[in-house]
Amino acid sequence: MPLLVYAGTAIALAGLLTLGWCIWAAVAAKRAGLPDADLRARLQRIVTINMGALLISVIGLMSVVMGIFLS
Repeated sequence: MPLLVYAGTAIALAGLLTLGWCIWAAVAAKRAGLPDADLRARLQRIVTINMGALLISVIGLMSVVMGIFLS
Protein backbone atom coordinates (compact mmCIF):
# COMPACT_ATOMS: atom_id res chain seq x y z
CA MET A 1 0.00 0.00 0.00
CA PRO A 2 2.88 2.48 0.29
CA LEU A 3 2.94 2.47 -3.50
CA LEU A 4 -0.66 3.76 -3.49
CA VAL A 5 0.36 6.57 -1.14
CA TYR A 6 3.32 7.59 -3.31
CA ALA A 7 1.32 7.38 -6.53
CA GLY A 8 -1.49 9.40 -4.98
CA THR A 9 0.99 12.02 -3.80
CA ALA A 10 2.42 12.34 -7.30
CA ILE A 11 -1.06 12.64 -8.82
CA ALA A 12 -2.11 15.25 -6.24
CA LEU A 13 1.06 17.26 -6.89
CA ALA A 14 0.43 17.16 -10.63
CA GLY A 15 -3.05 18.54 -10.01
CA LEU A 16 -1.71 21.28 -7.75
CA LEU A 17 0.91 22.28 -10.31
CA THR A 18 -1.82 22.50 -12.93
CA LEU A 19 -3.87 24.68 -10.59
CA GLY A 20 -0.86 26.97 -10.24
CA TRP A 21 -0.57 27.15 -14.01
CA CYS A 22 -4.26 28.09 -14.23
CA ILE A 23 -3.73 30.97 -11.81
CA TRP A 24 -0.71 32.16 -13.75
CA ALA A 25 -2.55 31.89 -17.10
CA ALA A 26 -5.59 33.78 -15.81
CA VAL A 27 -3.46 36.63 -14.47
CA ALA A 28 -1.51 36.77 -17.73
CA ALA A 29 -4.73 36.84 -19.75
CA LYS A 30 -6.13 39.72 -17.69
CA ARG A 31 -2.89 41.69 -18.03
CA ALA A 32 -2.75 41.11 -21.81
CA GLY A 33 -5.44 43.73 -22.41
CA LEU A 34 -7.46 41.54 -24.76
CA PRO A 35 -10.88 42.52 -26.07
CA ASP A 36 -13.77 41.29 -23.93
CA ALA A 37 -14.79 38.41 -26.22
CA ASP A 38 -11.23 37.08 -26.52
CA LEU A 39 -10.63 37.40 -22.78
CA ARG A 40 -13.87 35.56 -22.05
CA ALA A 41 -12.97 32.72 -24.43
CA ARG A 42 -9.49 32.36 -22.94
CA LEU A 43 -10.82 32.37 -19.37
CA GLN A 44 -13.46 29.75 -20.25
CA ARG A 45 -10.70 27.47 -21.50
CA ILE A 46 -8.69 28.07 -18.33
CA VAL A 47 -11.72 27.32 -16.15
CA THR A 48 -12.19 24.00 -17.95
CA ILE A 49 -8.58 23.04 -17.30
CA ASN A 50 -8.97 24.24 -13.71
CA MET A 51 -11.90 21.87 -13.11
CA GLY A 52 -9.89 18.97 -14.53
CA ALA A 53 -6.97 19.86 -12.27
CA LEU A 54 -9.26 19.88 -9.24
CA LEU A 55 -10.54 16.44 -10.21
CA ILE A 56 -7.00 15.11 -10.56
CA SER A 57 -6.05 16.55 -7.17
CA VAL A 58 -9.08 14.97 -5.50
CA ILE A 59 -8.32 11.58 -7.04
CA GLY A 60 -4.72 11.84 -5.82
CA LEU A 61 -5.80 12.76 -2.31
CA MET A 62 -8.32 9.91 -2.23
CA SER A 63 -5.55 7.53 -3.25
CA VAL A 64 -3.35 8.78 -0.42
CA VAL A 65 -6.15 8.34 2.12
CA MET A 66 -7.00 4.86 0.85
CA GLY A 67 -3.34 3.87 0.96
CA ILE A 68 -3.06 5.05 4.56
CA PHE A 69 -6.26 3.27 5.63
CA LEU A 70 -5.27 0.03 3.91
CA SER A 71 -1.75 0.01 5.38
